[in-house]
Formats: sequence, structure tokens, C-alpha cells
Amino acid sequence: MKLSEIKNILPTLHNVEFQFEDGTFVPEHFHVTEVGTITKSFIDCGGTIRNEKVVNFQLWNANDYEHRLKPEKLLNIIALSEEKLGIEDHEIEVEYQNVTIGKYDLDFNGKTFVLKNKTTACLAQEACGLPTEKKKLKLSDLSSQSGACCTPESGCC
Repeated sequence: MKLSEIKNILPTLHNVEFQFEDGTFVPEHFHVTEVGTITKSFIDCGGTIRNEKVVNFQLWNANDYEHRLKPEKLLNIIALSEEKLGIEDHEIEVEYQNVTIGKYDLDFNGKTFVLKNKTTACLAQEACGLPTEKKKLKLSDLSSQSGACCTPESGCC
């Protein structure tokens, strides 16, 4: 989800809720402690130089059990970040600490924001020598094709 998308969704909500893909929720008394831009410059295993930018939201679970972040407040935090930091319309990455700090992509299910698990991947598979995915064939398709061409008169034997 891009920053512009969350800005369009927030005015339609009464509460800001974050949910994990497994259905559990970030405690409702969370705080948004950071909104910023993270820039990552790196070289992949194939030698290609890459640059990525994301808008980062950091959620924090405090012992402030009466706290509830309202959509208007989050919109104000975003607006201040855009004004003071020049944040652009990039994909949002959410940081939240469970056992360690996790990074999540952000989605919306019509009611709550969903923290989607991020995964790693090789960006230069052709340079890593990874085998290419083999084409999957149905055995039933093979037998019907071979039966059509391998008749006694076909000359294939």
C-alpha cells in the first residue's frame, strides 16, 4: 500500500486497527512512534546496483492502556512528516516488535490494516545458478499426444 492510499482510507475510519495475517491484532493501545523514509542502496548477488525507498511506520506497544490512535491524528502525523521530511508517495513498510523487530507490508481488508509478512528473494536468479522452474506436464496429456503420433504407420518407431 502506498502512502496516498492510506491517506484516502483513514478519513473513512472510526478507529485505526492493525491486524496480522493470522488474524491476531496489534494491541489497540499502540502508538505510531515514527513516520519516515528509509532508503536502501545495495548490490545484489548478480552485481546490479539497486535503490529502494519506503515510507516507514513504526508501531510501539506501550503500557498506555487508555491510548487509542484516531485516524485524524495519524493523518496529522503523516502531513507533518510530508512537510518536514519531504516524504514522497512510496510503499509503506511497518515495523513492529514481537520477539524482534519485524517488517511488514501493509494492506487493507475493508475494516483493518493488515500487516503482511515480508519474504526474501534472490533478485538475480540468473546469476546465482539457480535451476529454472521446470514446466509441469500432466501425464494424461503426454499419453494422448504420444498416442496420436506413434501409430504403426507414423514411422516414429
